Amino acid sequence: MARRKQQQSKATSGGSDRLSIRIDLASGARIGPGKVAVLEEIARSGSISAAGRALGISYRRTWELVEDLNTSLGVAVVATAAGGNGGGGASLTAAGKAIIERYRAIEVETAQAARAHLLALGRICAKG
Repeated sequence: MARRKQQQSKATSGGSDRLSIRIDLASGARIGPGKVAVLEEIARSGSISAAGRALGISYRRTWELVEDLNTSLGVAVVATAAGGNGGGGASLTAAGKAIIERYRAIEVETAQAARAHLLALGRICAKG
């Protein structure tokens, strides 16, 4: 929770203006910053529970976000291995990696396209 609050605090306290994008696909899938962050943390840590801890959310909520993507996209985004002596783990599938790559590309291109408008909004707000 602390890390998420730090990120939110940075975004709202004197930082630069930014966009937050949620994509609603025709399939019903919704892809936004939270789900992408979960996928990135799973890729980094190799664990669903570690990803949840890093983001300050419960294992259950983390798993629900992954399952929502799996179901709504109709393809697995995370591959899991059962625990045991060697421990379990999780890794992204090709689809999971593609979700991150495309989402981040959309973010960059949209931010570039909206830059002048964000600057104008910032000037308006600074006057107010």
